[in-house]
Amino acid sequence: MKLKYSTMKIRKAVIPAAGFGTRFLPVTKSQPKEMIPIVDTPVIHYVVEEAVNSGITDILLIIGRGKRAIEEYFDRSWELERSLEEKGKYELLKQIQNITSMANIHFVWQKEMLGLGHAVMHARTFVGNEPFAVLLGDTLIEGNNGQPVTAQLIDVYKKYKGSVVGLEKVLPEMISRYGVIDGEHVEGRVYKAKGFIEKPSVREAPSDLAIASRYVFNPDIFDFLEKTKPGKNDEIQLTDAMKAMLSEHAMYGLHFDGKRYDVGNKLDFIKTNLIYGLKTDDIKDELKSWLKTFDF
Repeated sequence: MKLKYSTMKIRKAVIPAAGFGTRFLPVTKSQPKEMIPIVDTPVIHYVVEEAVNSGITDILLIIGRGKRAIEEYFDRSWELERSLEEKGKYELLKQIQNITSMANIHFVWQKEMLGLGHAVMHARTFVGNEPFAVLLGDTLIEGNNGQPVTAQLIDVYKKYKGSVVGLEKVLPEMISRYGVIDGEHVEGRVYKAKGFIEKPSVREAPSDLAIASRYVFNPDIFDFLEKTKPGKNDEIQLTDAMKAMLSEHAMYGLHFDGKRYDVGNKLDFIKTNLIYGLKTDDIKDELKSWLKTFDF
């Protein structure tokens, strides 16, 4: 990796959010899965907030057909703001205005759904010659000890001067849903990558550490994405480009300190809403009392 990459501040993030959300049909027929709320806040809001709290100032959202609501969410609503001001609802007004001022947010359209690697390729012009973060737009991750997971990855990137992916331990029956790292332990929660396998069987999997929706790359990844041919599901897999990149660049994995919530399926979505609801001041006590009324 060129030294200039490792000394640059990471100020840009890419959030792919163009997928169909088929696991959440029928609601995702007309509603982006990233806009489905956890309590009263869309999933994509939490993801953008994580990036901002990690020092990111410029964000590119990669969207597709039917995702216009994401653009509208991060745009100003003058009529709503005026109405809230006239009614004296200043706290709500401040909350709404903060949404549009969190970061410099840009959009690009992915016209064909050809895989995560294909989506990330759309960010090349936006990224330029800078290192950048990638956060998947349908996954919440809470860092422990107040440090966002993306910030944890950025720290590893700065220390080891190489691209880094977030990792979490998964049960054997879940292995086939994820990309998995073949890595050598370096220290603490850090691994040096020897290889990656996309959605292996339990027998094929080199570890139980799955790639978990967060990445920090140097811009060389785009050169490898352009050479990557369609793989599993006839899609351009980001994992395949990462494997190719290993031939010329050191890459790392961080078993992050935090909790991931996969809100892309119905059961985990309901669980996540309950967990977040029990942490929301104005409803947590009533929700807890209501839950105790059930005979499980």
